[in-house]
Amino acid sequence: MQFAHLADTHMGYRQYGLTERENDFFQVFNQAIDEIVSERPDFAIHSGDLFEYSRPPTRALLTAQQGILKLKESKIPIYAIAGNHDVVMRKNALPPQILYKDFGLKLISPKNPFYLEGNVFIGGAPYTSKYHSKQLVERLESIEKSSMDYEKRILVLHQGIDRYIPYEYELKIGDVPKSFNYCAFGHIHERVVDDFGEGKLAYPGSTEIWRSNEVEGYKKNGKGFYLVDISGDMPEIENIDLKLPREFIKETIFYSKIQEELSRINQYIRSLQKKPILMVTVEGGDLNRSEVYETLNQSLSDFCLAVRSNYHPTTVNNEDNPFENGKEALDITKMIEHNLNDFNSEKVNELATGLLKELSDGDFKTAETMVRNFYEDLYDH
Repeated sequence: MQFAHLADTHMGYRQYGLTERENDFFQVFNQAIDEIVSERPDFAIHSGDLFEYSRPPTRALLTAQQGILKLKESKIPIYAIAGNHDVVMRKNALPPQILYKDFGLKLISPKNPFYLEGNVFIGGAPYTSKYHSKQLVERLESIEKSSMDYEKRILVLHQGIDRYIPYEYELKIGDVPKSFNYCAFGHIHERVVDDFGEGKLAYPGSTEIWRSNEVEGYKKNGKGFYLVDISGDMPEIENIDLKLPREFIKETIFYSKIQEELSRINQYIRSLQKKPILMVTVEGGDLNRSEVYETLNQSLSDFCLAVRSNYHPTTVNNEDNPFENGKEALDITKMIEHNLNDFNSEKVNELATGLLKELSDGDFKTAETMVRNFYEDLYDH
């Protein structure tokens, strides 16, 4: 018996405020559905974060509906849980996946903690924060007891585990039941497959590059989902790779050779069919960030969807710091503005000082809106 295991599709995510990136996430989801239909597994599992937001935009809802209907027409049942991005942090709130109950999606939830697909037990729980880990462990113990009469058992969770993300986990590896044949996890965006207990523990990773720090993992292990065969004593897992719509390029260049390096990069990106996302780190020299930023954008922005830059100068400007040695009274706002001088941007100053105020007041929603508006103004033009 085979099933497809995917997670972290994050539909509705407009990365860097760009509609093109939102479309890329939709395109990859559709590609994943087509690949699943082509492979014709007995069923599919989505381990959370179907959407980027708990209140997804209309197109994200429609794209999910079309994909789930395509699976239904191919007689491929799909089981899913809510991830942290799908969850409304309010008591008794329902995740958006509930909308697809009549379209064939079976939502694993506290109300319906498990289903049977033939003789296969499929049980699990939606994302639970680290502050409620005790309740999650108790729920897992109950699910494990319910599974014991079945030969094949799958556990579905969307949690970070201390073994893989030591500082951001919600669940300890020792609290994960070991009696399941396959632990179908979501939340970590890198691919992970480990021997665990009586079977395997696996994260298929995200289907698209959600953060720039995923680029190295993508180049090494790809992006996509797993095709899992649980017919034998030990699950057999096959990577199904997806072709991402555009390249993410990471380059480190030296300030002393910036023009020839930019010429080399330009020559490559002009050969691509779609504009890439380019991340450039400029190293060395006594550089002025705002001037280098303008140089990068003038040279590359016409051929890239977005240019993200970072700077590592080797020579530090010995400008007098008015906040050292008590020369000026401590004023956090002025300190922030002083340290952002290199950007030579009033908008950057306004964002930083605005975030200081809102985060100090605990208004995270307003802070999030400020950041989103800043990047949309900067990149969506």
